[in-house]
Amino acid sequence: FTIINVSTVTFDLFHASLQIFFFLSYCIFNWYIRNLLCVWSGCVANDCGSVGLQSRSVWCVHSEGWRTHQSNCFPSDRPPHQRACVKICEWQKDLFEWRLSPWGPCTPSPLLSANRCVTAQRGVQSRGVVCVKRTNGTTVSQHVCEAFSAVPEQEQACLLPCPIDCIVSAFTHWSTCSRTCGSALQQRTRHVLAAPLYGGADCPSLTQIRPCNHDNTHPALCPSDQQEYSYNLWMGPWSPCRLKGTVPVGKTTVDFGFEIDGKKTVKASYTIKRHTENNHHPNHYDERGHKVSWEITIGYQTRQLRCTRSDGKNAMLSLCDHDNSPVNFRSCVMPRDCKVSDWSQWSLCSKTCRTSDQSPGFRFRSRSLKQAAIGGGEPCLALEERANCNVLEDTLPLCPRYEWRVTNWKACQVAPLLSQQDHRHSNTSILCGGGIRTREAYCVRIHDISRPVGSNLCTRPLPPLAESCFIPCQKHCPLTPWSPWGPCLHDNCLEPQGRRVFRMRARSIITESWVESDSCPPVSEAMICDDTVCFMWRVTSQGPCVPQNGSCGPGFQEQTLECFSATGETVPSDQCSGDPPPVQQPCEMPCPGDCVLGHWGLWSSCSQSCSSKHQEGKQSRSRLVLALPGEYGKPCPPAPELVQWRPCSNQPCTIYYWDTSPWYPCMPNTITDESEGNSTTPQMENDATCGTGVQMRQVTCRRAGNGHVLPKQCPESSRPDSIRSCPLPCKIDCIVTPFSEWSTCPTSCLSVNATAPTQSRHRIIIQRPANGGQECPDTLYEERECDPPPLCPTYRWQTHRWHQCILVPDSVRQAVGGPAEACGIGLETREVMCVGADDSPADVTDCLRWAGLMPVPVRECRVPCRDECSFTSWSRFTQCQGCGSWRTRTRSLIGRSKKRWRCQQEETFPLLEKETCPCSEFHTQAQGPWSPCLLSPPKNIRKNSECGHGKRYRALACLDHLGRLVEPALCKSPGYEEESCHVPCSMDCKLSEWSNWSACSASCGGGVKVRSQWLREKPFNGGRPCPKLDNKNQVSEVLPCYSDCSQYVWEVESWSMCVLNPPNNLKNSGSTQPVCGEGFQTGKIRGGENQDEVVDDSLCDQEEKPIRVETCLLPCPGHCVTSEWSQWTKCTMDCNDGDLRWRSRSVLRWPEGDHTCPDLNQTQACINITCLKYSYVYSDWSSCQLSENAVCGHGIKTRLLNCVRSDGKLVELSMCKELGPSRGKLSAPCEVGCPVNCLITEWSTWSECSHTCGSQSQMTRSRVVLQPAGEGGRPCPSQLSQTHPCPIRPCYSWRVGDWRPCRVEGADCGEGLSRREISCVVHWGSLSGPPQPVPVEDKMCLGNSQGKVSETELLQPCTVPCPGECHLTKWSPWSLCQLLCLDGRSFETWGRQARSRAIVTQVLENQDTCPSQMYETRPCQGGTCLSYEWMTGEWRHNRRLVWCQRSDGVNVTGGCITQNQPSAIRQCHPPCTKPFSFCTQNGVCGCEKGFTEVMTSHGFLDYCTRTPGLDHKKVDVKTTAGRLRPEHHIQDWALKPLGPDGRVKLWVYGLMAAGFFVILLLIFMSFLLW
Repeated sequence: FTIINVSTVTFDLFHASLQIFFFLSYCIFNWYIRNLLCVWSGCVANDCGSVGLQSRSVWCVHSEGWRTHQSNCFPSDRPPHQRACVKICEWQKDLFEWRLSPWGPCTPSPLLSANRCVTAQRGVQSRGVVCVKRTNGTTVSQHVCEAFSAVPEQEQACLLPCPIDCIVSAFTHWSTCSRTCGSALQQRTRHVLAAPLYGGADCPSLTQIRPCNHDNTHPALCPSDQQEYSYNLWMGPWSPCRLKGTVPVGKTTVDFGFEIDGKKTVKASYTIKRHTENNHHPNHYDERGHKVSWEITIGYQTRQLRCTRSDGKNAMLSLCDHDNSPVNFRSCVMPRDCKVSDWSQWSLCSKTCRTSDQSPGFRFRSRSLKQAAIGGGEPCLALEERANCNVLEDTLPLCPRYEWRVTNWKACQVAPLLSQQDHRHSNTSILCGGGIRTREAYCVRIHDISRPVGSNLCTRPLPPLAESCFIPCQKHCPLTPWSPWGPCLHDNCLEPQGRRVFRMRARSIITESWVESDSCPPVSEAMICDDTVCFMWRVTSQGPCVPQNGSCGPGFQEQTLECFSATGETVPSDQCSGDPPPVQQPCEMPCPGDCVLGHWGLWSSCSQSCSSKHQEGKQSRSRLVLALPGEYGKPCPPAPELVQWRPCSNQPCTIYYWDTSPWYPCMPNTITDESEGNSTTPQMENDATCGTGVQMRQVTCRRAGNGHVLPKQCPESSRPDSIRSCPLPCKIDCIVTPFSEWSTCPTSCLSVNATAPTQSRHRIIIQRPANGGQECPDTLYEERECDPPPLCPTYRWQTHRWHQCILVPDSVRQAVGGPAEACGIGLETREVMCVGADDSPADVTDCLRWAGLMPVPVRECRVPCRDECSFTSWSRFTQCQGCGSWRTRTRSLIGRSKKRWRCQQEETFPLLEKETCPCSEFHTQAQGPWSPCLLSPPKNIRKNSECGHGKRYRALACLDHLGRLVEPALCKSPGYEEESCHVPCSMDCKLSEWSNWSACSASCGGGVKVRSQWLREKPFNGGRPCPKLDNKNQVSEVLPCYSDCSQYVWEVESWSMCVLNPPNNLKNSGSTQPVCGEGFQTGKIRGGENQDEVVDDSLCDQEEKPIRVETCLLPCPGHCVTSEWSQWTKCTMDCNDGDLRWRSRSVLRWPEGDHTCPDLNQTQACINITCLKYSYVYSDWSSCQLSENAVCGHGIKTRLLNCVRSDGKLVELSMCKELGPSRGKLSAPCEVGCPVNCLITEWSTWSECSHTCGSQSQMTRSRVVLQPAGEGGRPCPSQLSQTHPCPIRPCYSWRVGDWRPCRVEGADCGEGLSRREISCVVHWGSLSGPPQPVPVEDKMCLGNSQGKVSETELLQPCTVPCPGECHLTKWSPWSLCQLLCLDGRSFETWGRQARSRAIVTQVLENQDTCPSQMYETRPCQGGTCLSYEWMTGEWRHNRRLVWCQRSDGVNVTGGCITQNQPSAIRQCHPPCTKPFSFCTQNGVCGCEKGFTEVMTSHGFLDYCTRTPGLDHKKVDVKTTAGRLRPEHHIQDWALKPLGPDGRVKLWVYGLMAAGFFVILLLIFMSFLLW
């Protein structure tokens, strides 16, 4: 609203107010339809298909949303609330549907928020919604579908990144002046770095201009001898090609007037002459109606000529001088548009099923070329079209899925784990223990898991194809030592009738769960004997001898008897045959003075275990003289009678034993269950069983060293079993997959000399047969020839002779001011036809497909003019003098041409031509590095193929004498050279053989024994690494060992008789022979095993060495004689304080007289004598022990159980018997990790050459790691792929040169052409080199249509601006590829680049005709994130430079946030409005010189007061300032609303009151008018 003057007439005010009211009513009130989507109610009609009515609610609402009366809205704007309709039947709903197009791109919303965008802005997406018929998709009116359902959403909200403004670079330097005198301009430009996006601000002007004399008032005048303007000939564009008889555009006459719009007008005049010639060549067709050649019609073109002045105005043509007369006419080919056939049917959709990939599928259709564009006609549209299909995946079936399947594991092998030095390579059949086994993987379809398919269909990683395995080892039976030979016994002493009698000895197998003892040696041996002893009597105790008369002499002694078996066990008395010995046995008690003899000792062990002809076994026993006889006593028997001998072991030394063969394989038990053995089915695992079978073995009786004997020679009681039950393994048949589908045959046609294609199929063995199952089939791979495909058709282009050169018609040439003579440059044509193999005409499209590019049907020709230069024909080329030389040919001028200066210019009309001579000299040149050493395939498959002799290859290039690459066949070379090479074999770590086990470190109890290996050679070239060595480069193995404490014992063979002391101690000095008294006796001892073998004394415990000499008492004839002391009784383990041990002896001769006998019993306290405690102690576990035929796998570790006395000494285990048996295990299974060598597949076959030409072509082969190395195995080789160079063949390509500068032929400026050349070059695989491509003859590239461009692509129209003409610059270089980033991170893979063209203005008067500046963008890859920030300079006089800088250091305009721009001018806040104040460098208000600041309580400047005492100083300066500045400041201060004290002036309050009164008056008047 405008401000209303108070002095206006009341009527005018009322009229104006009324107009305002109606205007507000129209703006504020509007009709509102109830539903924003204008949905009508259902059609109300009587019957289906009849006419009815639809209605909707309409009311008037205020713009704020509240409802008002209908009179507030214009009735003419009221929407209809009813309309006619047809009631739709229910069955009609299935005839129509809404068809929705995909959502379009997100565009910025027109209602942008006023707030600053932070991360994203609101946008709108739209889509098309049409109603169509379901049957054919025909579009119908939307009202039809609206009757069934509401219109789907056509717009939806979306998010866009924040607007990005255009970013431009900094300006360049000012250009030089367009003229050196007169009015001239300077300009500077900048280019676009980033185009605006998402509704950002458009790019500013890219050009700035200024006059060259911007610092002077008047421009410099030009000298009088220099023209003010220059003139240039302008050439317009060529007119469209016309046929004869049409109006040409000819010579130009200029009208120097201007139309109303300021644009120049050009008028032309023509002279027309009709012609009757016809330069038309009709089309040719074959008998089928196919076009075999294309129609070519020659016409003409003209163009305008104009003379322009340097200020941009036109001038007369005579002012533009030109050396050559400009050509403004030429012959041309009448344009013919490209013609194509109709589209083919759409191909099947590439996506026919539903996958996890949400991208749609594609379908294709194509059309063929029927006629190419000629003479600049409309080019061909795309011959192929691709469209999305199956966008909605929910309607598609699921795609077939594929997965890996594996075969059964192959047999376990140990040989791959052996080191190189292992001697077991020669016989791998005995190997056992840990090994490795492999299997194969093949790809199958999930719902058809039996048939293999191509491996490329399975995308998941391969399953494990190798794993560890174990082969059970046949352990050597651990046996105990042989027991002593037992007594001579029957097999069964309870039934001895008719049975042989044997002496036997046995040993036992140390049974452990991990030991398999199928091939153990015999555990019992027997010898035939005669003296059978099954049961016998033995005396357990004897009483004292009781004389019959008196105290000495003959008597009786009682003895206790019991019956015991040969094993020492007490049995009932009835088991002993015969009468038992008498209970009373006669004896004799020596009288005083008689010789006293001791009891008989035990029989010694037999000297021989058996008897032969030369040796017999004997054993003895003895007794000692305990007292010598007196003078009248009974004498002692002679010495031989004190020893008794008897024969023993009379049986012959012939040993018999039972021998067993290995168990035969498990067989069905046909006797007990015949059906079980026959009902077998193929199983998938080899450890499956099918019932119980039997195993048998042979059991024979053998005589040691003499072979088989009759079974009765061996004891039947120890005969081993010859049959046992066993789990019967199932028969396993071979299982193979079905054959795969036949591989596809090629669908393309077959060339004449090509071999017939084949197709193949294969199947895979899943399980190999075992246990007599069905064998595998012989055929696993089949191949057959494909049905013969059609031969590729043969077509070729057939060319005819060139027709006469066609010039521009005379009438046209004369109309445009051309010469009268018919000469110059024209066009000539020829027919190019498509023919088949039999030279019959064929369709052009067939040759375009099979014969390549069409030969040129039109070429430029020249009809010489009379005044043109004439020459003789070229002579023949001279003879070549050698390879690499030149040959020449000449021509000469004839006629009047000899005298013309223009014809004598050899630069324009050469008289000599030369060319290089053909040469057939070629040489080879090595190229690139040597390939890796490729080993020859081994003759033996088991042979290691990682080392040995091989060959390496290097590519050879064949070059001609000019160094150009040619075919290798010209050098008679295969394309590469080879030389022998050698790959050193890898050497594993070599250790010495194991040393012998050392002796056990303990002679009694548990100890250790050690053996070692030491390093001999370190690993080399990827060999198996060494185990962990000690500081002596050794690896040791320690095992616990046990020495039986009773194995080596001290034995006292016999004590000598008591030897008396010297004779002076005898009572009877006269006697020469002492008879009683004290003496000494000696014992002969020896160290021996428990088998009576004498060993060195050092092996026996020296602490327990018996006493060899001891004192003795030889009783006198009247003294008491006693027997030897018995053994001490054992103390209890508790060793209580009251515990005693005792021993006793008996009286052998009673004393006489006063002599008495000594104590016959002795007791002794157990404390401090035998009170020692015993406990079990385990040794450490040994290292894991394997079978000698195993490398790794399952083994056993052992430990020892020792009995330790409380003083720390190892004693016999029997000492700990009272503690009970030990519960700990002395052996346990263990496992040694297998040194798994790296397993790899065989080399794949060599691939095809990677390139068909060039120096980078090579073949490759590869292999895959199946099992990586582990546990110190041989590592994987470094080479998993190898290359082989391919022959270097030359690459021939068309190379298009750079565009040349724009050139206007025959003129200085205007519309011209920019040309570029195309040439055939030979290169080494890259057009960019090195080596750089070398030009060759075009015929070398005829077979390569790639890169060949048409003639029109070698020319492009361009413009050379005339002086004074406004034009655009060249395109700037593409900017840096920039990504859309947020906080330095981008979520894009493609970025954007921009380039621009700025305006160049040469004359200010021509600015209206200037074109608009241009910029364009393109996507790019490899972009970077760039940020922008404001940069500032230093403050100078409260000003500083402020500019925007990109993160890479480039100064730009745009990109930085405007709201964050720093201030370029420093201003104080609040502003410095006080008199004599100004803004200081610190940003606070200060006072000028001569004034002092008076501050407020808040720290702001209140006012400036004059500094006292400065009036008399320098009056000439200060006084002048004081006079001038106050006047100036007072004048400014009078217009300011604040006084010098900072308070508001009174007139400000008055003005505010007046304004408030005027507002109240306006409000009051508006209510009166209402």
